[in-house]
Amino acid sequence: MRTDRPLLAITLDLDDTLWPVKPALIHAERTLSAWLAERAPATAAWLTPDNRRLVREALLAGHPERAHDVSFMRRESLRRALAAAGDDQALAGPAFEVFLEARQCVTLYEDVEPVLAAWARRYRLVAVSNGNADVGRIGLGSYFAASVSAHELGFGKPDPRIYLEACRRAGAQPAEVLHVGDDLHLDVHAARDAGLRAAWVRRPDLPRPAAQTARGQEAPGQEAPDAFDSLEALDAFLHPGSASPR
Repeated sequence: MRTDRPLLAITLDLDDTLWPVKPALIHAERTLSAWLAERAPATAAWLTPDNRRLVREALLAGHPERAHDVSFMRRESLRRALAAAGDDQALAGPAFEVFLEARQCVTLYEDVEPVLAAWARRYRLVAVSNGNADVGRIGLGSYFAASVSAHELGFGKPDPRIYLEACRRAGAQPAEVLHVGDDLHLDVHAARDAGLRAAWVRRPDLPRPAAQTARGQEAPGQEAPDAFDSLEALDAFLHPGSASPR
């Protein structure tokens, strides 16, 4: 990790970095299913795994430029499902809001709030996500100076523009910013390609595909990523000799 420039800001991925995302999505899907069963039962019955897959494939084929926008994909999938089942398509908006609200019900990793509180006193923090988690609605907004999302910008990770916009909102040059995330390609390699420093947080409770666990994938001349099993471990690396935030 480069240290030739002062570190002024930290950008953070959200899902699987600050909390495990799978339980949140399962909860959101169940909440949405219960809502649809009450207000649009034909749609609830129509949304079999096969029909969900077909709707998603059709959406991706018709709107490849929106593949990064998970909110659009979810809302439009609901609209098409309602139409196919003969229910009121106007329910797509309220149904999406039910899902979105439930999706904010996350369980933070234990080190998250202590570390964010400590970092917010030292650096400008910016949330960077391809998803639709909202740090304000989750209760972490006070730690962040700004947020950027693929839905808002029209492009997402690994596009370097999302990282450059995060740096702009942080008021820092890319070389003065550290990006922290769980995905080797979308977070670590992409942030480096945009000129940021990068730290790879691999939470031990999360399964990893082989491509996300092995080293030796760096381009010639590129150093191996700094890897940590928690934000607390990364904080100890950044501030050796300092007391743990917890």
